[in-house]
Amino acid sequence: MHGHELADNTIIDIHATLHRAMEIAVNNHLIPKNPTKATVKPKKKKKDLQVLNDAELDILMQAIDADSECGDFFYLELTTGLRRGEICGLRWRDFDEKEGVIRIKTSISMLKGGVIYEGEPKRKILLPKITADRLRKRKQISEWIFPNLLNPKLPIAPPAAYRKAKRFLRKLNLPNISFHDLRHTFATTSVANGIDIKTLSTILGHVSSKTTLDIYLHSTEEMKKEAAEKINARFNKDTSGNVGTITDEQEKPPQAKFEPKKGKMRKPGTGCISKINNHLYEGRYSPKDAYGNRMARNIYAKTEEECEIELAKLIVRMKAEIAAQKAELKKAQ
Repeated sequence: MHGHELADNTIIDIHATLHRAMEIAVNNHLIPKNPTKATVKPKKKKKDLQVLNDAELDILMQAIDADSECGDFFYLELTTGLRRGEICGLRWRDFDEKEGVIRIKTSISMLKGGVIYEGEPKRKILLPKITADRLRKRKQISEWIFPNLLNPKLPIAPPAAYRKAKRFLRKLNLPNISFHDLRHTFATTSVANGIDIKTLSTILGHVSSKTTLDIYLHSTEEMKKEAAEKINARFNKDTSGNVGTITDEQEKPPQAKFEPKKGKMRKPGTGCISKINNHLYEGRYSPKDAYGNRMARNIYAKTEEECEIELAKLIVRMKAEIAAQKAELKKAQ
């Protein structure tokens, strides 16, 4: 029976190590076959993801905004969802200050003995304007954006980032989540505020949108409540088709305060705006270029009004770019 003395996931890890060792032995003709292939291993249990709710996220963002030592590090994490090794591995040469774009070229890992290993993920992210502004104002003391303060020639180590996150959460009396759960929080908040899965998958650096759906698209309590209310409204009808009234025995949901909301439909050619959280809005414009290909770009801002202004600027730049393409095509004909 599995799980009496060792956790199932531990058994799976041990099996994987033994399997690789036996495969090497087979390849070197030390043994005739790999005995681990015949073993039955337990199924890996999927860990429940933990995320901060909106109120907890607001508390954390306010504290981060006022923190001079770690504020920029965690602000970047919560507005991009970077992996811990990726954010530790950022160099100033990876940041395009003019465009507000950051290129993810390196992922830092700590090996035994404190050796730093650099992997090579490759993608670029257009930063929210407020995040890019924070980096522009940040003092450069090393090639690394977030250096080791005791030895600036080295990047901040991933374990140190983990400890800083834990201290932050403990100080604010917030749930004791892991650093990677901050990535989950970004992803879940983005989905809850209407960011499409394909865009989110690109930001997170997943191979496909399916990975994003499988791992990060778990329901928040607010999403579950909204779904339940929609189902109740659909099926709570009498035989005449009228919506039924809730009886005294049923729990009456709290009456929501009416607030008019802007419609999602906008005039063609004006892009769209989505609210990511209480501190971040995303503007998106996706016209077709002169060659008929869809070109989508995003901008980010702290308020909806600022997002409208930045989106308008983005549209002007993109239209000028498309006009230049058309001129080149016409010239080539």
